[in-house]
Amino acid sequence: MMITPVHRSRDIERKPEYLQPDKCVPPPSRSSLGTMWFIRDGCGIACAVVTWMLVFYADFVVLLVMLVPSRDYVYSVINGTLFNTLAFLALASHFRAMLTDPGAVPKGNATKEFIESLQLKPGQVVYKCPKCCSIKPDRAHHCSVCKRCIRKMDHHCPWVNNCVGENNQKYFVLFTMYIALISLHALIMVGFHFLYCFEEDWTKCSSFSPPTTVILLILLCFEALLFLIFTSVMFGTQVHSICTDETGIERLKNQKPTWEKISGWEGMKVAFGGAFSLGWFSPFSNLDCKKPPSAEVAAAAPASAIMTQEEIEQFLAQDVAVQVLHE
Repeated sequence: MMITPVHRSRDIERKPEYLQPDKCVPPPSRSSLGTMWFIRDGCGIACAVVTWMLVFYADFVVLLVMLVPSRDYVYSVINGTLFNTLAFLALASHFRAMLTDPGAVPKGNATKEFIESLQLKPGQVVYKCPKCCSIKPDRAHHCSVCKRCIRKMDHHCPWVNNCVGENNQKYFVLFTMYIALISLHALIMVGFHFLYCFEEDWTKCSSFSPPTTVILLILLCFEALLFLIFTSVMFGTQVHSICTDETGIERLKNQKPTWEKISGWEGMKVAFGGAFSLGWFSPFSNLDCKKPPSAEVAAAAPASAIMTQEEIEQFLAQDVAVQVLHE
């Protein structure tokens, strides 16, 4: 029985020789690989730089236009400290989300030796990505920008110049949360500052001229409102994905789960690295907790990439190109 591919080149084969391992280049050794993960994409780098510039602009207006000229010393210190702390955490979260490996599958591991080491049994199948020549674990998807298969890939975000996947979703969630908080804080301060300037002389409520002050505040207000809406929506969708154990790609494809779901609070603990603590809110804490076996995908033995013939039949109704070869 032969089932031809439908839309994508996502091959499911039954025997090692069918995977054409001779065409794959063996992956480099770990000792030759660098520890830093960075995507060299022009659009993503530009978006990341713009993100940092917008945060610095907001900090400039908050400090030099609103807080420094204020006569209320306590008000300026409290709000300045709070805003800069949140801005620092937002940029740190952005930095971690951008430079953390999101869960890339080893490239070029679809070699004859590796496939034979899986010791496939009759009726078992594996995924092979023809683009990066990798044995693809379950729930992994190929990113055309990163040029790698990413485990539990949710989407590729140009604003962090990286995919959002298994290893950096926490940092992306923190980034959206802190950006939403500083945007809300900036909007509140702009409102109070406008009220203060209307009641007092405009020349005394800012170090800049009244027209310049108005333009700077309006631009900040527009920026804060736009990013508050955008990041709040992204934060909500990411938390929903974690709590339902369903990535954005899986939700868009309406893919039926073939894995044991880790939903609700347990899903949050897996994504944020352990039981609830202040470390959840820190972009400097690592995801060092041990994940449940059902959520763990080992590149050396991708058991989750193995499917039975019954599971193949379930996938035939979905938008997945499947090829099954019977002996």
